[in-house]
Amino acid sequence: MSAPIHVSGDAVRTLVLQREATMNALDETLHSALLDALEAIATDDEVRAVVITGAGRAFSAGGDIELIRAMQHDRALRSRILETARRLFARFVTLDVPVIAAVNGPAVGAGCTLVLLCDVIYMAEEAYLADPHIRIGLVPGDGGAVLWPLLAGLPAARAYLLSGDRLPAAEAHRIGLVHRVVAADELRAVAHGYAERIAALPRAAVRDTKRALNVSIAAAAAASFDTAMHAESSSFDTIEHQSLTSETS
Repeated sequence: MSAPIHVSGDAVRTLVLQREATMNALDETLHSALLDALEAIATDDEVRAVVITGAGRAFSAGGDIELIRAMQHDRALRSRILETARRLFARFVTLDVPVIAAVNGPAVGAGCTLVLLCDVIYMAEEAYLADPHIRIGLVPGDGGAVLWPLLAGLPAARAYLLSGDRLPAAEAHRIGLVHRVVAADELRAVAHGYAERIAALPRAAVRDTKRALNVSIAAAAAASFDTAMHAESSSFDTIEHQSLTSETS
């Protein structure tokens, strides 16, 4: 069995989510592996930029359905996963080096949140973002409710989080969520080219600019993250959610 994340590179460190059979859905192992990879990068002075992408045809399909079902009844597991989500959010925001997303395919739910946590986002033309927590009776407490209003504006956040609708790459670019949309066969090269440019710039200036830019995200998280996370935890207990995710639904 391959590792859930493939890590390569030196100054530009590349992280590839690789649960390809599940469209890189986030199970407990992948959650933990991603956090571990970011923690290692945080203490590695050689790293100057990070590129994150998915193996195969998806960036990430979001939360693994078997994990979601297990979290309905196992409160210890639920607490552990939600705490990992909290730590992932904080690590993305406080990481000193820029993280560039190369969104090669669908980025859904928790996968969408991972994309929005990145500093610069490149998307393949056929890729899309979506946060359909609400469609399975859950609250987007892993960071979506914090990030969408900041990055897309409150009207767009309401429209997409309250419906769970897909946001195509071109529209994501139009509303300012995405830096650039490129052909799928050029995506990694373009994202890496940008990362290499950042890696060549003065390290302290890059670090402190990122810190200054992320003050607003940290402030928004301090104001609303706990409320959204508590609401998501509670929503696992609802009959609506459990019926929408039952094996026979």
